[in-house]
Order: sequence, then C-alpha cells, then structure tokens
Amino acid sequence: MSDLLIASLKNDDPSAMEQIFHIHWEKVFDLAFKKLGDEILAQDITQEIFISLWEKRKKLDLTGNLSGYLCGAVKNRVIDYYRSSSIKDIHQVEYANLMNQRREIAPDEHLIRQDTAKEVEAVLQLLPERMRLVISMSREQDKTVKEIAAELNISVQTVKNQITTAMKILRENLSYLLLIAFLWF
Repeated sequence: MSDLLIASLKNDDPSAMEQIFHIHWEKVFDLAFKKLGDEILAQDITQEIFISLWEKRKKLDLTGNLSGYLCGAVKNRVIDYYRSSSIKDIHQVEYANLMNQRREIAPDEHLIRQDTAKEVEAVLQLLPERMRLVISMSREQDKTVKEIAAELNISVQTVKNQITTAMKILRENLSYLLLIAFLWF
C-alpha cells in the first residue's frame, strides 16, 4: 500500500498526500515532541515535514519506506533547530567551557562518554520521580505519549506537560551537545 501511495503522491494526487498525513502524522509529531519537549515546536516541525514532502514529491526516491524517511526528516529538522543561530548563540559559551573541561578531565573517549552519562544522570535526578518515570519511558523504553498515558493511567496532556517541563529543566542544566546526545543516543 505504501508503494501505491508514494506513486500516487508523485503523480500529484492530493488524496494520497492526505492519506499519508493521516497515517503518519501522529508518529511524526510524537517523535518530534519526544526530541524537543515543546508541543508547539513539534507541531511546527511536523507541519514543515509534510509540506516539504508535498513539495519534493516529484524527486522522492522511496520504495515503501516512507516511515523511515519521515523519521529521518524529524531527526534532521530537530538537529537544524538546535543548530539555529539563536540556540547556538545561547549555548556557545557553555559549549566552549564543556570542551575545555573535557580535554582536561578525560582525553579518552570512553571517559568522556562516562562523564556525559553522569552529567545527564545528575540532571535527571533533579526531576521529580513521576517526571523521571515519564522521561525514562519516553527515551529509554521508546514509548509514545499515548502508551505512557495508558500505562500510567494519566491523560495524554499530562504526559506532554511532564515531558515539556523535563525538557526545559534539561535545557537549563545541560549544554547544547549534551542535550543533543541525550535526545539521540
């Protein structure tokens, strides 16, 4: 079915685009939201991805792996967001300090990874227990917002609020690179 939808999309069929959107929008949004912790920003990125898909429909070289393409698009958009000049300016000094500390503390890559993991874990310990559980389920267990809400018997909005608050705390306490590492690894 995916190959047929992609072929229809390439032939300028708006109903194919509508079907693709309805099938994939929630997964794209959930992934963007998990990575950003900001619902409005995740909605914007989700919209941009589907607009881009429509605009690039003639050039697409997909053979049934539209889901993988969309997940890659989310990753690229999130990385672009963090690379944007406004975010870069905010974290530039922290990044320089972090790189200098890392060179002095642990020139070995293994030690750097251990230090990074410790720093992330220390910030995670600042979170309330329930918020840590939601983040753990989201990041480590790779569960969707709906799955977390169902398992914890709380609303989807509560899960979104917990993730948003946790990401704000992480942004305030981690440098740009540590935050990227936490989000993708």
